[in-house]
Amino acid sequence: MAMLTWTIIGLLALCHSSIAYTKFPPGFTFGVATASHQIEGAWNVNGKSENVWDRLSHTRPEMIADGTNGDIACDSYNRYLEDVEELEYLGVDFYRFSLSWARLLPTGRIDHVNPDGIRYYNDLLDALAEKNIEPLVTLFHWDLPQTLQDLGGWTNPKMIDYFRDYADLCFKEFGTKIKSWITFNEPYEICEDAYGDEKKAPAINSHGVGNYLCSDNLLKAHAESYHLYNETYRPVQNGRIMISINSIWYEPSDPSNAEQVVLAEVANQFKFGWFAHPIFTVEGGYPAVMVENVARQSAAEGLSKPRLEQFDDYWIQRIKGTSDFLGINHYTTWLVTGAGVDPTAKSPSWLKDIGAVATMEVGGDSASEWLRVVPTGFANLLRWCKSSYNDPPIYITENGFSDLGTLLDYDRIKYYNDYLSEILNVIYDDGVNVLGYTAWTLMDNFEWRAGFSERFGFYYVNITDPERPRTKKLSADYYRDLIANRELPQDKRYKISQK
Repeated sequence: MAMLTWTIIGLLALCHSSIAYTKFPPGFTFGVATASHQIEGAWNVNGKSENVWDRLSHTRPEMIADGTNGDIACDSYNRYLEDVEELEYLGVDFYRFSLSWARLLPTGRIDHVNPDGIRYYNDLLDALAEKNIEPLVTLFHWDLPQTLQDLGGWTNPKMIDYFRDYADLCFKEFGTKIKSWITFNEPYEICEDAYGDEKKAPAINSHGVGNYLCSDNLLKAHAESYHLYNETYRPVQNGRIMISINSIWYEPSDPSNAEQVVLAEVANQFKFGWFAHPIFTVEGGYPAVMVENVARQSAAEGLSKPRLEQFDDYWIQRIKGTSDFLGINHYTTWLVTGAGVDPTAKSPSWLKDIGAVATMEVGGDSASEWLRVVPTGFANLLRWCKSSYNDPPIYITENGFSDLGTLLDYDRIKYYNDYLSEILNVIYDDGVNVLGYTAWTLMDNFEWRAGFSERFGFYYVNITDPERPRTKKLSADYYRDLIANRELPQDKRYKISQK
């Protein structure tokens, strides 16, 4: 099956026409994305409580590359109108942002609603409406209230109810102004990097155990919130709801090597399929190869039960089909070189369970160690999603490039231009149903453990200035021209040439 899948993808890639596509199809939409903890600041203001990233950056500051935190960040809590002005300049169709659970529900539970949180997001939504910018709102972008983490966070099954209650509040309070929802941003990062490792807050290093407990609860919480919206709010509010799944794309270092081809498919099922397969396939549930590999490793470890078990029939059916669109966050591609255990893998761990070794030594550099520039990998991921998940309607909910903060950011412009060119290829040559694109990000912000040492924004933010001034980069003009004309820009000042 893996060889067949890769053969189909490879043939599609080779069968492109010689046309250099530049125009986007009618109805294609463009936006930019941010996240509450990364831009808002006001971490303990007007009723907001501590979240897991507040706790991590305050108690373990050495884990943040430049020692910064999200206490002030871009100060969007106070300067959201400046953000809206930037959005208006870019001419975006929509703005993807997230709600702060701890700002809305300081205890994490429905027993206390913070009126200032309701006020703040209503003010932002009203400002967007004045500019005819559609909100695309994420319910959870990693900033869990610390009060809920103290109860076990996403390893606690009660989180299913807590998240559903939180979603219910948001649908009720904001649903007349928001027609597009995302339940979770990047569930892999939530579960593997935060509960299976110490790469993200709350940095619970329960490798090979906590990460799978997290995925069970997160997928169930997603499904319950989807059904709540579908049955109670959609008939009145007429909106849509989805999940955003992130993935490195894995492909064989040597496409003629049958072992590498199979292992690349296994890696993609472990990474993207972990959360996509239960929702977007006909059979539902975790990918079979994932369940089998974890069971085999668990038995070798002397365990009587696997560390990851398949959902029962009720939950398979309850989770299946619970997304109106497939949201994809993608930045980079890695190459699978062979079977074995990655030298960085702990025991037990998700990485060891895969049974493959991969390298990121491919493509061009960025300011982020993990991000290499491989535009063709994005096209292959999109083709794979079309063939693996029954040709779903797709929104690119994040894609972007990091540098050190230069205003003449030609590398960022080239990244966007090359990746968007590949999106056009798969739309026109392969019939992949991509409906919209979201750039990461509006302005330089608190990039989690990288702090402000890596910059992804269209606007430079000077964090040494209390006023947090935003300065437009050249890439902002590139994106503005792209949106205005619905075409890859041809202007020579961007130093790009269309193929």
